[in-house]
Amino acid sequence: MAISPFISWLTDPRPGRGIHFADDSGGWHYVEWAGLAASARRVATELISEGVRPGDVVCLIMPTGRPCLAALFGAWAAGATVSPLVPPALQPDEDYIAHVASIAEQAEPALTITGEEYEPLVGRALKQAGLARAPWIFREGTTEAEPRTPGDIAVLQFTSGSSGEPRGVRVSWDNLGANLEITKRLYRWEDGAGCASWLPLYHDMGLIGMLFFATATQEDFWLMRPDQFIRNPLQWVACFDRGKARITASPSFPYAYIARKLRPEQLTGLDLSEWRAAIIGAEAIDVSALESFARFAAPAGFSRRTYAPAYGLAENTLAVMGARQEQTARIARPDWGTMRFGEPVSVRETAVLGDVTVEADAGWIAGHGLPYDEVDVTVRVVDGDGEPLPEGSLGEIVVGGASVAKGYHRGYEGKSTRFVDGELRTGDAGFLHEGEYYILGRMGDSLKLSGRTVYVEDLEGKVAAVTGLNKGRLAVVSIFEGHRAGFAVFAEAEPDAWMDAAAGLLRRQFGQDPPITLVSGSHGLVARTSSGKTRRRHMWQQLQHGPQEGVTIVRR
Repeated sequence: MAISPFISWLTDPRPGRGIHFADDSGGWHYVEWAGLAASARRVATELISEGVRPGDVVCLIMPTGRPCLAALFGAWAAGATVSPLVPPALQPDEDYIAHVASIAEQAEPALTITGEEYEPLVGRALKQAGLARAPWIFREGTTEAEPRTPGDIAVLQFTSGSSGEPRGVRVSWDNLGANLEITKRLYRWEDGAGCASWLPLYHDMGLIGMLFFATATQEDFWLMRPDQFIRNPLQWVACFDRGKARITASPSFPYAYIARKLRPEQLTGLDLSEWRAAIIGAEAIDVSALESFARFAAPAGFSRRTYAPAYGLAENTLAVMGARQEQTARIARPDWGTMRFGEPVSVRETAVLGDVTVEADAGWIAGHGLPYDEVDVTVRVVDGDGEPLPEGSLGEIVVGGASVAKGYHRGYEGKSTRFVDGELRTGDAGFLHEGEYYILGRMGDSLKLSGRTVYVEDLEGKVAAVTGLNKGRLAVVSIFEGHRAGFAVFAEAEPDAWMDAAAGLLRRQFGQDPPITLVSGSHGLVARTSSGKTRRRHMWQQLQHGPQEGVTIVRR
């Protein structure tokens, strides 16, 4: 198993490098990798004494910080499979408990590590899952355990969906090793290129793309919590001053946030010319957000060539492909009104980022490059029957290679994303144009918002409850308008007050950004298969064709 980059540092850490943890006063607390390794091995001593065995699942519910990392790597040192879960945030307690309980019921962890502040909620979740063992409060032992040989699965990465049934992706050590080779190329990495991140560690980009990358390469790493970034984005930008971090990864939306939040004079004195790579992914890329930050940060030396739009998903461990180092990101503007699944895409114009004016919601999308020749990755575009499509046609992205994960935990089946004959049917729509892949987003069944996967099937019960409509007479379908992912609600009903109720529910849950389309019509509007399954992709296609006789379409 290709585990050495991720485990060997626990006994042979690189001297003189480590992690800078952000504090709440705007400063940093530095811990060398050697100090973190010692803490992890002391935690491993306690986990082993609690009966954790190689191959056991250990769940982790802790905020980003040194104790969280010591617990995570301590679980690895004990030989366990680690599964970081989202800590309590702003959602109602009962919703959070139900979410964690569903994961715990699937994962059946030998131990769930948390802190005292989270213990009451986590305890209730474990009890609801039918697990007898109470949460284990983080602590370090007095002696350092020798790392044990682990089982095959390194990480159980649960999709952060809105449902009560998120899927656990089984990521092996070999998967991690293969994906590391892809990530090195995405980051244009060379020794000494430190990393900086504010992403949560329960998300695959923050966990695998940032923390595990920094760990495997033993680079200096500047690490913030998401709430710290929101309060003080300048602290994150300053990480890329000359002589500090040179690589990072995040969705596109934080770049627009920084450009709005900060004043140009706040960058005075910063030199961002050594910022080498900013991987952009996790959800549909907002090209206007990248351009707004590029204009804002240009006086400090930031270059548009720093951006590396990339495509990946947890089921492929993380990274699949990305833009090349030698080029500035390419963008394209397709004719959205004529786009049809399985048919050629009409591209109105292409450009290089920075060469044209890019306004929000103008329909521009970013290119995601090609798979790297030196690594084991294949990408192809297929129709609804899995048959290859010609270059330029819109279809489903299918991924193969050594990074494809070992399926879903406990044999669960995917919804949009499926493991089929050793390949990954991603559920994402895309096309190949002029030697570059363009990824549009999910196809009817789910979408990504703020880095999390939302399964529309799980919203239908909530929509039925607030509208009073029979669940069998409505369907929620994911759509995309330019870079923006959103929802369409189809209902076999008159266009009346249900529309306000449905739109209000979606706005309360997801904010003002996602486009919402409400479609009303007579019996048969909600298309179904002979076995009664909702044909969401077909309904998305019909919506693309525009208004039909007897159908009312309202956009909110």
